[in-house]
Formats: sequence, structure tokens, C-alpha cells
Amino acid sequence: MARRNSAHFRRRPNASSPLERILILVVLAVIIGVTVGLLLPQVSSDAARITGGYTATGSAADTLNRLTVDDGQDPSGYDRDSFGFRETDTDGNGCDAREDVLARDLIDVRYKSAGLCTVESGTLDDPYTGQTIQFVRGRTTSAKVQIDHVVALENAWQSGARDWTTAERHQFGNDPYNLLAVDGPANQEKGSASAAYWLPTNSAYRCQYVARQIGVKDKYHLTVTSAEKDAMLAVLHSCPGQEVPGE
Repeated sequence: MARRNSAHFRRRPNASSPLERILILVVLAVIIGVTVGLLLPQVSSDAARITGGYTATGSAADTLNRLTVDDGQDPSGYDRDSFGFRETDTDGNGCDAREDVLARDLIDVRYKSAGLCTVESGTLDDPYTGQTIQFVRGRTTSAKVQIDHVVALENAWQSGARDWTTAERHQFGNDPYNLLAVDGPANQEKGSASAAYWLPTNSAYRCQYVARQIGVKDKYHLTVTSAEKDAMLAVLHSCPGQEVPGE
């Protein structure tokens, strides 16, 4: 009987099992995914720039283009309490900033009988979500409506406020121009994010929101990052002629 060629039963050097091939494909997919993840934002940004996605008109865009761009911002040393929110009464009416803003932004406002400072209830047409919120003061209900610093305090700190005096930070922290009564969960979601990382879910308000941020930054000579500026311009691109809101 003829001997079988033993080489016939040896695995070819380049052969691989189905499992090995699957593992190789998985690794390649991960590598491709990471590469796309790193390159796509830059490609998208460049494409928007080429196609005019960062062009905008109006005083908001003009003011934004005058702001200093600083990509070396540092949040170290930030302390929210250094802005003294609700610790001043600049208009001398005896009410703190929260009560003043609630009275300004809510409708059908009712006050506690003890005076005209403490807002007991009211209705908010929330700019951030587009929802109507019934505000009732109480331990478990007051947080439904919160007061947002349109330019967040931490954002202000790292874009210039770290070099201010205590009086200047207190002025900023209680400036009605930078304060809005808004949906509590939306305010918590925003945190200290700039326009590069958070915008209102109510798209109809985004142009006004960005324009107010620009107005605040201009008033206090604060800087923006490149990413923040691009995000703002992208929003303003959709609303030609957007003006900076007055105080």
C-alpha cells in the first residue's frame, strides 16, 4: 500500500481558523472606528468652514468676532461661592437675585403675604425646553424652576473672572443680564458647559441663547475657546441678522 503523503495533513503556514479571522476583523474594526472618531470632528469642522457653515451676520456675530480667543483656559482654583450669588442687592429693592429673576420671568406671580420679595407661585414658559412649568415654592417643588447663569460661573472663571476683584465677581454673579429662570433638570444638565458642549433642546431659543452669552462675554470682556466660537457661529448661521439682546 502506498504511503500517504504526510504533508497533505499539515496545516498550511498561512492558514487561520475561523475564530482567528473573526478576531482579526474585530481588531481592524476597532482601529478603523478609533481613527474615524479622531478624524471626523476635524473633517466635519473643515467641511463646515469650507461650505460657509461658520459665517453669520448681525450684531451677535460681529460682537463674537471681536472677542478674544483663548484655548488655554484653566478652571483650577474655581469656587462658586466666590461669585456671591444671592448675596447682593444691587437695585436696592430688598430682594435677592433669585427672587428678582423669578418675579421678572414668571407670569401670574403670587407673593407671600409678608412682602413683595418671596415669590410663592407662578408660571414659567421655559426657554430651554419650550415647556410650561407651574412653579410652587416648597421643599420638594422649588427646584423645578432654577436660576441659570447663562454664561456659567465656572466658564466665566476660566475665561477671565479668575483675575477679578471680589466686588467684580459678585457683580457678575448677580447680574440680571446673565440670569434666567429655567427648567431645573435642564439647568442641571447644562452644568458649567459652554455652547461647544450644551445647547437648549428648544431649538427655537438657541439663537437668542447664544446671542445672550455673547452679550455677557462682551460686557465683561471674557474670552471664548475656538470650539466655543465655532459652535456659536454655527448656531448664528441659522438666524441671519441675530442681534445681541439689550439689558
